[in-house]
Amino acid sequence: MLQPAPGLHPTDAEGMAARRAPRPATVAETGLSLLYLGDLLVKQLFELGVLDLHQLGRESALAGSVVEEVCRFLREEGRVEVRGQGASGALRFGLTDRGRASALEALARDGYSGKAPVTLEAYRERVREQALGEVGICREAVMAAFADTVIDPALLDQLGPGLHSGRAMFIHGHAGTGKSYIARRLVRLLAGEVLVPHAILVGGKALRCFDPAVHHSLEDPAGSSPAARLYLEHGHDPRYVRCRRPCVVTGGELTMERLEIQYDAATHIHQAPVQLLANNGMLVIDDLGRQRMPPSELFNRWIVPLEERRDFLALANGYHFSVPFDVALVFSTNLDPLTLADAAFLRRIGYKIRFAPLGREAYRAIWRQQCEALGLPFEPVLVEFAIDELHARHDVPLLACHPRDILSLAQDQLDYQGRQAPDREVLRWAWQTYFGEFSQAPDAGRDGESAAHRRDAP
Repeated sequence: MLQPAPGLHPTDAEGMAARRAPRPATVAETGLSLLYLGDLLVKQLFELGVLDLHQLGRESALAGSVVEEVCRFLREEGRVEVRGQGASGALRFGLTDRGRASALEALARDGYSGKAPVTLEAYRERVREQALGEVGICREAVMAAFADTVIDPALLDQLGPGLHSGRAMFIHGHAGTGKSYIARRLVRLLAGEVLVPHAILVGGKALRCFDPAVHHSLEDPAGSSPAARLYLEHGHDPRYVRCRRPCVVTGGELTMERLEIQYDAATHIHQAPVQLLANNGMLVIDDLGRQRMPPSELFNRWIVPLEERRDFLALANGYHFSVPFDVALVFSTNLDPLTLADAAFLRRIGYKIRFAPLGREAYRAIWRQQCEALGLPFEPVLVEFAIDELHARHDVPLLACHPRDILSLAQDQLDYQGRQAPDREVLRWAWQTYFGEFSQAPDAGRDGESAAHRRDAP
């Protein structure tokens, strides 16, 4: 066993990860069978060719002692053979004819050939250890996290306790009031990190769990630094990835199928649904009511997880199982909640929070922020013109999305004309371009909201 190099010590976070999920040194400690690991390695050799022990360990996220144990078993079965030594002196292994045949059979049963999975029970234990209830959110932390955001403190005093409680939240109000933007930024309050498995073994199948598009790794992907190399030898079980708490955002594209395990019949690979990807973190369902399914069908899907704090899933072969449901679930909509859900479901939503149009002072503050962001001079007289002449005259409420969208259009016109500062005529042109022939704010505001939030999304 290598000893830590002088001056190199794992961080507190790395040390906690290693205590929660220590690196297995034997096949028995992985919780997986020798037969399963043998199939996994022959699939990797089939797809990648001849590999040495170090390469097999990297591809499978298994310790060298475990890889040696599995390769010894495969040699005894006649599925692999030694193909000399690599540059580092490690033995190189390749498949025999029998090994290639067994690899094809294994791929037909389960196409997954990535990092070794963890057991379902180990995953359940990790989720419980990393529960949102352990985060602890206080008012001071909430105010500090949103110090750079123009938002009513009274609204934060609703959002903060809601997130602290772990109960589902229903955010509603006019389009363009900043619901989506604020909902996504709530993940700032979810402190700490979590261990996310590359895959979970369920019913003999690997369920792919780690998704780089969702999970932000805190590890050195290349493992090139001395600290990273030391960590790989002495740190946590590398079948897990140290990540920030996840935040999954889905909107009108959400279908009922995405809430169940995805199975690719061509590759024979199972992919975790969005709520499992969001475990120990946050799931924001944006644009509620605009999905390609009745809202009642979507709500009914959440009744059991919200009450029992566990979710029930099934593999493509019909194998059923349950996983913990430790998710801060946030619904966001600009539709009337009473038209979307019945009273029985709304009772299960702990927090119902309404976002309203802005007051004059908040609107001015956002206008100033956007001027600074765009490099435009801030002219108080132009803000008053926008409020009193544009918004008031056209009966358009003051929405959080309007300063950014109107000023962005004004910036386009200034660049086109080769000018530096906007005036009333430029603002009037931007207003007419933004709203066009649509005189009502809600629809135009919705378009503005989506555009603004795409630019501001973390």
